[in-house]
Amino acid sequence: MASNLETLVTVFGGSGFLGRNVVRALCRRDYRIRVAVRRPELAGYLQPSGKVGQVHTIQANLRYPGSVEAAVRDSHVVINLVGILTEGGAQTFDAVQAKGAETVAKAAAAAGASLVHVSAIGADADSPSHYARAKAAGEAAVSAAVPSATIFRPSVMFGPEDQFTNRFAALARMSPVLPLIGGATRMQPVYVGDVATAIADAVDGKAKAGATYELGGPEVLTMREIIEAILAITDRERTLVPLSFGLARLKAAFLQFAPGAFKLTPDQVTLLERDNVVSDAAKAAGLTLEGLGITPDSLEAIAPQYLWRFRPQGQFQRMGV
Repeated sequence: MASNLETLVTVFGGSGFLGRNVVRALCRRDYRIRVAVRRPELAGYLQPSGKVGQVHTIQANLRYPGSVEAAVRDSHVVINLVGILTEGGAQTFDAVQAKGAETVAKAAAAAGASLVHVSAIGADADSPSHYARAKAAGEAAVSAAVPSATIFRPSVMFGPEDQFTNRFAALARMSPVLPLIGGATRMQPVYVGDVATAIADAVDGKAKAGATYELGGPEVLTMREIIEAILAITDRERTLVPLSFGLARLKAAFLQFAPGAFKLTPDQVTLLERDNVVSDAAKAAGLTLEGLGITPDSLEAIAPQYLWRFRPQGQFQRMGV
């Protein structure tokens, strides 16, 4: 039986939140991994994820096809995880999530490599959100270039170092009042480790070729319920002040220039107007985590393992000291 070490997997976006988890999942399965990133000198922390020589970083930028083609050379499998939540300079939604996805797909096709592409639930060519339209354009380009590509659409992901639960926990530590935008909007938070396992399963050949999977956690929660859960985990009592989408969009016109956890863009507000859950069609077709044989972990089970640091007394409070 051939070893997975004979299989070279090139991962675009391997240094990001999801990427780090995917690299670790692939390392555990003994794949040889090439991580293609814009700044490989800043991705050295990925090396200890596997055995000596198992993980190699290489420079590539989705806006430059030549660098993408070089990164894909000799690969057996290509994984594209690159995505952005906010635009900045040349890093626009269209450049990264639409044209960039097409560039990776065409390079994979030319190299004869199989392709796994990560999009997002809510990708829709007719969406009022620029982010969602670019995601949909990327999916279309991927399917056109590599019809056998497997596409994964996760809901909002949580886990250590995420920009979701950690963001609200940080805000709650700084302010006695939290704005609530889209309090009734439903989401299906999915643990990043489960998404990484699904991607690794696809590399193993366990996913359906040419299919689009929708990945969600075990619970559908409203935005209000999610924030209340984060407050309960961090033992913070905060007042939630509902904001209409109109007022939130007005505030975002200014907050889009704010740093860190305070940053909010008008496009993000637009995204919050629509539910972000696994569709009935995906469930019926078995194109879900459960369809891959993965039992998803809940927010309640995982988040306390890393959000304890936002509690007034930190880990000692968790231990009852």
